[in-house]
Amino acid sequence: MPAEQTRGARRRATIALILTYANFAVLLNSVGTVILQSIASFGVGARDAAILEAFKDLPIAIVSFAVAAFLPRLGYRRGMMVGLAIVTVACAAMPLAPGFLTAKILFLAVGVSFALVKTATYAMIGLLTRDDRGHAALTNLIEGLFMVGVLAGYWLFSAFIDPADPGALGWLDVYWVLAAVSAANLLLLLLSPMDESGSRIAGVPPIEEARAMVALLARAAVVAFVAAAFLYVLIEQSVGSWLPTFNATVLHLPQAMSVQAASLYAATLAIGRMAAGVLIRGAGWLPVLLGCVAGMLAVILIVVPLAEGLTPRPGMTWADAPLATYAMPLIGLFLAPIYPTINSVILSSLPRTRHAAMAGLMIMFSALGGTTGSFITGRMFAAFGGTTAFRLVIVPVLLLALALAMLRRLARPAAAATGPEDGPHPITPLSA
Repeated sequence: MPAEQTRGARRRATIALILTYANFAVLLNSVGTVILQSIASFGVGARDAAILEAFKDLPIAIVSFAVAAFLPRLGYRRGMMVGLAIVTVACAAMPLAPGFLTAKILFLAVGVSFALVKTATYAMIGLLTRDDRGHAALTNLIEGLFMVGVLAGYWLFSAFIDPADPGALGWLDVYWVLAAVSAANLLLLLLSPMDESGSRIAGVPPIEEARAMVALLARAAVVAFVAAAFLYVLIEQSVGSWLPTFNATVLHLPQAMSVQAASLYAATLAIGRMAAGVLIRGAGWLPVLLGCVAGMLAVILIVVPLAEGLTPRPGMTWADAPLATYAMPLIGLFLAPIYPTINSVILSSLPRTRHAAMAGLMIMFSALGGTTGSFITGRMFAAFGGTTAFRLVIVPVLLLALALAMLRRLARPAAAATGPEDGPHPITPLSA
């Protein structure tokens, strides 16, 4: 940590980091609501609406590769400011030019911007913390508050949906609010300078940093992490992006209530992430995460059958909603600790000068997992119905358990194998 970077400066930078990340939580995870509303407002089918996930995630995957090499020179804070400027304009375009094409462009802009923001966020965590415990704590805090942003986003969007006419375009006015929040975060970052010199390797051109990122894939621990991250996001997006539609078409909840009920999933994710640190310190990360996998399997096997055979009931309220409305989101409680923990494990096993490169790989494969999950679930929804689509999530959950076990076995050797070209790095994996 550079000595000249004062405690006050670190605090301001941390607050700016958290608020910016939470802002993107609302935008990124609105895709499930926008899928539901695009079906109602723009007349698109479930198969076509599923493409919105790809418009969000594929740009993240593509741009993050280039960003990891060039962002340290542009500056992490400047990169985040560029991302916020892009989404401010894109959000304003939604109510000005309503249509499914504009929604595609919005998520394209959000994906490009998030590649900048997430790479910068994970690289800056290493600059704002001093050891592996501090790194894990800040990672879980940021990811936990990210889920608080997701939770707030569901209720924000539902407030703009007209219960009497769910297909009306008034819900698009929510984007004026999101544009204003993005602009405010942009101003906050402008007023929060920080020293980023500890993240750069002097004299190394961007092309070499890009090669270094590819070279990370030669490490077995990184491959295990990439597999785990891909599968985690595949599961998270399979459930998160289609839960509002599942609520509306399988549980037969009213449109606005379907979106609100999906916020329970975000709430359980936030609770799980914030509580994860205590459990991991006491038991180690692998036993906790394998227990989480078992919990996810239990939710799928027990709760999904409860949603079968339900019929529409006029005037449904929270008091008489099906039990699955409250039980299905519990999968988020078990899913929650996995992503920030495996991120911290792999980043803590690498020198800080490789964090931007690792973040690029992390984001790229996470984005591919999200697109794959939403695409497959959308196709399953259209072909076999929501209960079958959600039941098939069992397959990636089982594969995730295998990837976690491999990561635990390989993470410590990865730390020991850090080459002399990377320089000294005292941080050890969380499992140490």
